[in-house]
Amino acid sequence: MYKILEAKELTANIFYMVVEAGRVAKNCQPGQFVIVRSDDFAERIPLTICDYDREKETVTIVFQIVGAATHQMALLKAGDSFSDLVGPLGCASEFVSEDPETLKRKKMLFVAGGVGTAPVYPQVKWLHNHGIAADVIVGAKTKELLILEDEMKAVAGNLYVTTDDGSYGRSGMVTQTISDLVKEGHHYDVCVAIGPMIMMKFVCKLTKELEIPTIVSLNPIMVDGTGMCGACRVTVGGKVKFACVDGPEFDGHLVNFDEAMQRQQIYKTEEGRAFLKAKEKDTHHGGCGNCGGSD
Repeated sequence: MYKILEAKELTANIFYMVVEAGRVAKNCQPGQFVIVRSDDFAERIPLTICDYDREKETVTIVFQIVGAATHQMALLKAGDSFSDLVGPLGCASEFVSEDPETLKRKKMLFVAGGVGTAPVYPQVKWLHNHGIAADVIVGAKTKELLILEDEMKAVAGNLYVTTDDGSYGRSGMVTQTISDLVKEGHHYDVCVAIGPMIMMKFVCKLTKELEIPTIVSLNPIMVDGTGMCGACRVTVGGKVKFACVDGPEFDGHLVNFDEAMQRQQIYKTEEGRAFLKAKEKDTHHGGCGNCGGSD
């Protein structure tokens, strides 16, 4: 059992929890995720790690209610426990293995959309703790849906907040702010974008035009978290990949977003899952290592 030490609602249907998970906290890195179950019969939910404290042996998760399982999770309070918390899973962000002195010479831009702010935060915090300042754009539909603004402000070099309706910060989509910053003379060596698939698609379309290499996290399409369900099968640079075992981070300019989003919609129905399994045959699964799906 994994005890919940803190639980709160950040904004409408978005929840924040700090959980005792010593082994995960000691071994995880920015970009990785965990799988949680609220009880022995609950659905497995993959969630990118929002924060971790190695000394206190805790990990922090942020999730949005999207179905029955996450609704059940939202009912848990401090003092309750998760039945399972497995991790760290997935590959860590690439920059974690780079030389910090080399990173200091790079100008990095992070773009977070909605709940995507949660997985962006530990990456920016890691850089901050290594003396590296990064610019961050955080976008939301309205001011009320912004999360972790104060936490992000404490670790970002420059924080730019934008809302679709102009109710707070800059007005418009995150892509508008990227364009504005470049026009203002900002130069970026790399961009990391995490958020809804449609947001990442258009960020990548823009950064490709601007010739800014871009990394995206495909955690939004993960379901099973082990590659066995086939939900997060995606084409990257013409090759079949699985977000949960090969990622979740990929070169955004090589991701076939249209295919991924179409699969995401089809996969929501039982008939759709059967169709994809029949259509994709041996490449439908990727986690077992025997079917060739992760090649």
